[in-house]
Amino acid sequence: MIVVGARCAGSPTAMLLARRGYRVLLLDKRHFPSDTVSSHFMQQQGVALIKQWGLLERLVGLGAPPVRSTSLNFGPFVIRGSALPMDGVVEAYATRRTLLDEMLLDAAAESGAEVREGFTVEGLTFENGVVAGVRGRLNDREMTESAAVVVGADGRNSMVAREVGAPMYDAVPPQAVTYYSYWSDVPTDGLEIYVRPDRSWGMFPTNEGLTCIALSWPVSEFEANRHDVEGNFLKTLELVPDVAERARAGTRVERFRGTADVPNFFRKPFGDGWALVGDAGYHKDPCTAQGIGDGFRDAQLLAEAIDTGLSGRQPIHEALGRYERARNEHAMPIYQFTCELAALQPPPPEKAALLAAVAQDPQTSNRFVSLIAGSVSFAEFFAPENIERTMAVAG
Repeated sequence: MIVVGARCAGSPTAMLLARRGYRVLLLDKRHFPSDTVSSHFMQQQGVALIKQWGLLERLVGLGAPPVRSTSLNFGPFVIRGSALPMDGVVEAYATRRTLLDEMLLDAAAESGAEVREGFTVEGLTFENGVVAGVRGRLNDREMTESAAVVVGADGRNSMVAREVGAPMYDAVPPQAVTYYSYWSDVPTDGLEIYVRPDRSWGMFPTNEGLTCIALSWPVSEFEANRHDVEGNFLKTLELVPDVAERARAGTRVERFRGTADVPNFFRKPFGDGWALVGDAGYHKDPCTAQGIGDGFRDAQLLAEAIDTGLSGRQPIHEALGRYERARNEHAMPIYQFTCELAALQPPPPEKAALLAAVAQDPQTSNRFVSLIAGSVSFAEFFAPENIERTMAVAG
């Protein structure tokens, strides 16, 4: 087995396959620790899987403070809550990617995967139209490696997806531009999210006592704002004076990072001799901070499907087809919700009324926060009887 890409989807995929007894080669062009542009907020769903894999103590030991509450400030009303337990987990974490990715890489190696850092995969090899391995370069040495399945965990611009021509579907054009940086001495009450016309931002604690602030504005404003990111960033925070005051009292300690081209899409995640996982197979705007948890979930689903297929319990195409269906069933509701939020447009009157009603009831607020955290399903929360009960409580 070859896994291309050793971050939040690739390392867990390699780890889980190695734990099942497969020979796994895990490749990445970077040397770790290595940073990457990321929301780096791990929702409760992701933490629950970390616990299931026996890595929770390590995660906690990396030093990011636990996040146990979320507030969504829409201006006229604020939804405040704490996520319901998921497999006994009530915390989220915003661990820096330099720490998290190295922890996952180490776990894959300890499980038996062979890890090659600094390996640039330049293309795939084929036999009779079936993917048979990869070709690449390590320290200027050309190499070719063979495998029964090549897994592309190499991000939204996946080379594996490009080489096999994996088709996209349900794509939504980029909606927003997102920039973020880190401040010292900026207190935050758990995860704080602010939504205003044509703007949204989030604040949360991370390692070394720092607070990350990530801000989005419409992609149509990219050219107008990119020459003065800091000025436009701070101007936006002035929409909430308390936030602006906290930011001014603190100190920005790192440069701004961001991206202007955040596509939203699903890709067909499998074919003859290949599969995709994480952002390579499914990508969306970071505004709901789902990427890490989604990568973990899909790694688990894919590892189970590959094992089912290669062990002979089911034809591998059927097993991988089940993987795609399970991924989409989990992902589609939050994908649609994320694309709506990323548009930075006021919610329609009916949805605005529902959100205002949610804000009035602490129990319902907790369940709404749990919707984003992953411990309550969209089908459950938006069931007609639940909506009727929510609106009735609000009067």
